[in-house]
Amino acid sequence: MRIFGIDPGIATIGFAALDSDGNQFQLRTCGVIKTPAHSSLSSRLNRIYTDLEELIRKFQPDSIAIEELFFNTNITTGIAVAHGRGVILLACERAGIPVAEYTPLQVKQAVAGYGYAEKKQVMEMVRRLCSLSAVPRPDDAADAVAIAICHARSSASLLSQKGVQDSCSTI
Repeated sequence: MRIFGIDPGIATIGFAALDSDGNQFQLRTCGVIKTPAHSSLSSRLNRIYTDLEELIRKFQPDSIAIEELFFNTNITTGIAVAHGRGVILLACERAGIPVAEYTPLQVKQAVAGYGYAEKKQVMEMVRRLCSLSAVPRPDDAADAVAIAICHARSSASLLSQKGVQDSCSTI
């Protein structure tokens, strides 16, 4: 299964194409979409949409995983990122590819085994799980790989295989 992981943003959007076969991962590519700092919001959103549309067309993922937003202290930045995330979701919908959304806690749990793991621990696990010589850079790209790994592990769970939708159900 090919998964496209996305770490949403407005200035820098991380992306990764990851092939998953069980617990084996092969990173096809990762990187960032960057938007110019002094351009208008509409120009930035257009850039995100067109670049993402091209990446989806090029890598033909089976599914897309995106991180949910986490607002910390700067609500203004959060609103701009939410605009970017909306455009990302629109591009995925128009491509007809299923989208899964994960919280930062879920991503850390799936990759490092601990939902409150430090960023450094998550990045090292990304490197190990994908058999890479170094952690992907920049951090936004590595985050996108972690999101893709989270989806690979979640979609391979026994609950997902049995088609159970309620996360509280038992087998």
